[in-house]
Amino acid sequence: MSSSDVTFIAHREEFRSIVGDDSAPPSVFLLADTGSLSQSLYHEACIYHQATRSVFVTSNQLPNDNDASCLATSNKHVKLWRIYDPGLDIKATQIEEVRFPGIETAMLNGGVNFDNGSLLLCAQGSKDAKDLSGLIKVPIPTESNPNPTPEIIVDSFYGIPFNSVNDVIIHPQDHSIWFTDPPYGFHQEIRLQPQLPHHVYRFDPKTGIRVMADHFTTRPNGLCFSPDLKTLYVTDTGAIHGSATVPVDLTGPSHIYAFDIVFQDGQTTEPFLMNRRIFAFAPGRFPDGIKCDMFGNVYSGCGDGIEIWNRSGVQIGTIQIPGGVANFCFGEKGVLYACNETRFFKIQLHGEGIRGALLGI
Repeated sequence: MSSSDVTFIAHREEFRSIVGDDSAPPSVFLLADTGSLSQSLYHEACIYHQATRSVFVTSNQLPNDNDASCLATSNKHVKLWRIYDPGLDIKATQIEEVRFPGIETAMLNGGVNFDNGSLLLCAQGSKDAKDLSGLIKVPIPTESNPNPTPEIIVDSFYGIPFNSVNDVIIHPQDHSIWFTDPPYGFHQEIRLQPQLPHHVYRFDPKTGIRVMADHFTTRPNGLCFSPDLKTLYVTDTGAIHGSATVPVDLTGPSHIYAFDIVFQDGQTTEPFLMNRRIFAFAPGRFPDGIKCDMFGNVYSGCGDGIEIWNRSGVQIGTIQIPGGVANFCFGEKGVLYACNETRFFKIQLHGEGIRGALLGI
């Protein structure tokens, strides 16, 4: 696959105000390609670090070498990559593997920028309770600290271990941490039997952890805030069971839900989620990572690429990428970075003022 395989499909005219028109069409660059369909190195997280123009990406679950067996992860591991955006010199993309103590069994998935110098990563964990799991803080590697030491931020709900934390965001005002915890780890044979329902959580270091949403009959996955911080969007990828022996169920959930974020009784520190409703059903199925732009349009990585809806839940277009996109992120000045399993794309949108919400860039 090359960058020419990425196509832009407009369902409504307003899509062109995002991607660009004939006078300034979008452009696509292939920054990384494993060259092998069996090497799914660019799967999740997709965290843009502005200071170094680099993106942190987690792989899919990869088989261990024959001499590196690990029963706790069913002989699998996940890698963490750092991909530098070379700017105009696309041929000079620099890719580094990031390592830290315990990464071999942490089975990383989603993540987000945590502060000026660290990442907050979702460690799904393993069947061994001693291995890293939950949300972990990892300093961004530097020349003087190439193998940073991780710090566990939260790994249980009042002592009950999480199922396999999947994706995470941080509220830009109170810095609370919101995350999803589906049971994928158990069905992928890297975690023990779940002990908790499939919740959306909020963790505040000052007040502790709370369950914010349930009634996900299957698998809550990605989540994001609207630009005005009044709405939380959550994707449900329940059409994918997780076990290699269970086929995809096209009648299962491939939905995006919206919740109102409200404060009761005059309080301003502890919100509730109310008025749950279906925001959209993804025709390309499996909406995973999700983001908003500053205009409130909603983007989600799906089985057919990146699907885009306006604030009313009407799909306005698709950035079609064969093989689909699990996660993606905004960079600067209308740039999208997209994980396509064996390939990593940079997509330059030319809509006026298009940028990621809540990124500060």
